[in-house]
Amino acid sequence: MRRTPPAPLVEGVRGGEVAVGGGDPGEARCFLHGAFLPSEEEWDFLWCDVSWLRENFDHAYMEEHVRICHFRNHYELSRKNYLVKNLKRFRKQLEREAGKLEAAKCDFFPKTFEMPSEYHLFVEEFHKKPGTTWIMKPVGRSQGKGIFLFRKLKDIVDWKKDGGRTEEQKDETQIETYVAQQYIENPYLIGGRKFDLRVYVLVTSYIPLKAWLYRDGFARFSNTRFTLNSIDDHYVHLTNVAVQKTARDYDPEKGCKWMIQQLRQYLTAKHGAGSVEVLFADMDNIFIKSLQSVQKVIISDKHCFELYGYDILIDRNLKPWLLEVNASPSLIASSQEDYELKCHLLKDTLHIVDMEGRLTGKEKRVGGFDLIWNDGPVSREGNLGTLVNGNFMANTHLGCYNDRKQQLKQLFRTLSAQQTA
Repeated sequence: MRRTPPAPLVEGVRGGEVAVGGGDPGEARCFLHGAFLPSEEEWDFLWCDVSWLRENFDHAYMEEHVRICHFRNHYELSRKNYLVKNLKRFRKQLEREAGKLEAAKCDFFPKTFEMPSEYHLFVEEFHKKPGTTWIMKPVGRSQGKGIFLFRKLKDIVDWKKDGGRTEEQKDETQIETYVAQQYIENPYLIGGRKFDLRVYVLVTSYIPLKAWLYRDGFARFSNTRFTLNSIDDHYVHLTNVAVQKTARDYDPEKGCKWMIQQLRQYLTAKHGAGSVEVLFADMDNIFIKSLQSVQKVIISDKHCFELYGYDILIDRNLKPWLLEVNASPSLIASSQEDYELKCHLLKDTLHIVDMEGRLTGKEKRVGGFDLIWNDGPVSREGNLGTLVNGNFMANTHLGCYNDRKQQLKQLFRTLSAQQTA
């Protein structure tokens, strides 16, 4: 008989691995990169990688209380070609059902084509805008691997021959699937450098959709000043830390990240609070619309939850663009500040998953997470869907002060008092 463990705790982030458990001997423990289970028959909570999920999910028996950190077909949102396919389909659905104005709220991803299956459609679009920069991304890889920029169709012809394959794949007839995406040539720059945002969204259910937005996140900067004159320089165009830390002049002490609170303060000082509120509201729209686009195709299982890492790029017009969604966002810490962010993120995730059944289900904030969608929009004040001073104020606080420790103390003090009463 499996037992529900005492309050789970995050013991730390070690080289990208997360140890989870209540600390008792023999209790189930798991790690992000490859699940390690002392007893395959006794576990309550599993933080696994997606490869373990593919191999074991359909064969694992799970009791009512058991939780696992991925939905079975998570790739509908996190695989680059499926993400775009679902967003395009959802946009057409909105246009039919709600009109073009509502459908336009999905215009937050660049023009994208799956390669090689949509090669001819891509060529047709390519000829409409000669000289435009495009970026090629393999759909199944991460950390910037396999990505390249191009402006000439010849580069794609070479790729079709063998450029999209590794040395081990050269003898295979199947070409690796890529997406060709129109490159955003006017990114917002700070200190002349390009950056993107990593934002965390936790989904505990798809039917009904229930999603939480974390207050903390970070901006990842390139190590080299931005220019379109050198499209082959990955240090200019790719903000992945895995890429940037290999630069010759990379300073590991300084790093290449800003906390999102620092970025919000910078943008507010430069553009005013009103413009920044609109920018962050547009990002909220990206989170909700992208989740709605896969709501009917994700297999919603009561045992599953998902912590997504969203990658957002802001252009010079303060328009946010969705680059991709990660189902296994990196938990490797590049600084003490980064370490604390990710430990707190994991702790708060476990509080919401709530293995102990302490929450009432009516909470709108738990630690650093704010409930942004609960089968409908969540308001900042009052009941779900209410107006505040005549205007709807969404319950989102991305980049705002995160007093998570005080909030948790107050939350559990209140819950304890209610149980006693």
